[in-house]
Amino acid sequence: MPAKREYLTTPGQRALKITAGIIGGYALSAALHLLLAVITPFREQILLSSTFSFFLCWVGLIILAFLSRNGWKIWGIYLLSSIIFSGIIYFVR
Repeated sequence: MPAKREYLTTPGQRALKITAGIIGGYALSAALHLLLAVITPFREQILLSSTFSFFLCWVGLIILAFLSRNGWKIWGIYLLSSIIFSGIIYFVR
């Protein structure tokens, strides 16, 4: 039995969600972990443990991108958050 049409998204929205999850989620995960390394005194420990937590955060952001209804909104949220985190990193250093 096929899914109901009302729950399916258009191919354009699907592509936006996929790219937002993969590219935007990766950028946001990187910015978050670098921000944590800059603002805490445990820089080495955070960077070493980020190999595991980075992947988990990235997967969570990919799943979150697919839960949203609009791909443009999730792109905006991910890019704005990444820019804010990067700005904080720039001004703290």
